[in-house]
Amino acid sequence: MSPQVRPPEGIWGAVLLPVGRRGEIEWSALDEQLSALIESGIQGVYTNGTAGEFHSQTEDEFDRLSQLVAEFCHSVALPFQIGVSHSNGRVARERLARVASLRPDAVQITLPDWWAPSYHEAEVFFAGMAATAPDTPLILYNPPHAKRRLNLDEIARLKARLPMLIGAKLPGGDEVWYGELRRKLPDLAVFIPGHFMASGCLGGGCGSYSNVACLSPAGAVRWWHQLREDPAGALAFEARVVGFMNEHVLPLAVRHGLSNAALDKAMAAAGRWCPIGPELLWPYSSAPGEAVIELGTAARRQLPELFSTSQ
Repeated sequence: MSPQVRPPEGIWGAVLLPVGRRGEIEWSALDEQLSALIESGIQGVYTNGTAGEFHSQTEDEFDRLSQLVAEFCHSVALPFQIGVSHSNGRVARERLARVASLRPDAVQITLPDWWAPSYHEAEVFFAGMAATAPDTPLILYNPPHAKRRLNLDEIARLKARLPMLIGAKLPGGDEVWYGELRRKLPDLAVFIPGHFMASGCLGGGCGSYSNVACLSPAGAVRWWHQLREDPAGALAFEARVVGFMNEHVLPLAVRHGLSNAALDKAMAAAGRWCPIGPELLWPYSSAPGEAVIELGTAARRQLPELFSTSQ
């Protein structure tokens, strides 16, 4: 891997899958979504995170999505990462081998999750992924709902063995956790969940693969800039964002039995910044239309800073 690789930072937006009435991916809508993301000022985009539904794609769909996003991002010089995650580690390795030639800025990897791996197995998996594409930087995607969540000491051991591991998505923690993060992983670009962006980045994080950007990418970028200019104001806004999530977003999961991916796509549909609906690929449930409308109304009432007057 080239020593000139720059670790990622800032607000990165998920590439979401527009799903048509017959349950198919509407590929024609992706260009408009990507154009809206770059116009928002976002620092980069990524495919196949939680909201990107990597767990529901066929291999043909994975390849088409990766090619489309790579071509767009190279044409406009927008940094991008490709998620190659799969519950089968061997399939994840095959995905990585196929996308390496697309020259992503990094690839995101979850640990195999049908049977949660031991640390030794996680190390074997990451070493195998690194050997498959030695010039491609790696990102550990280890969010709160991962079956095997590595602790900071384990991640530090991985980092020491694999210099191409440049970043991670982690759930964050309390002041003690952030103190350990700064001490144990000073050279790793750790990304924090979007609604904890301000406190997380002040504590030692470098940015966010952002659920707030699902709601409003431009608003999430403005919040990122506010953090540099007015940290106290950014922290105060975070409290309101967390309150909104707790009051309006998380209850949808209980009320309608929704996944985290469904919640993120409901926010994107409520944000109305691109032609995306709340529907997920089969067989997963999505937020009903009336809930999406209510969510958008509540967001504009409680978090008006996220939305421009044209929205």
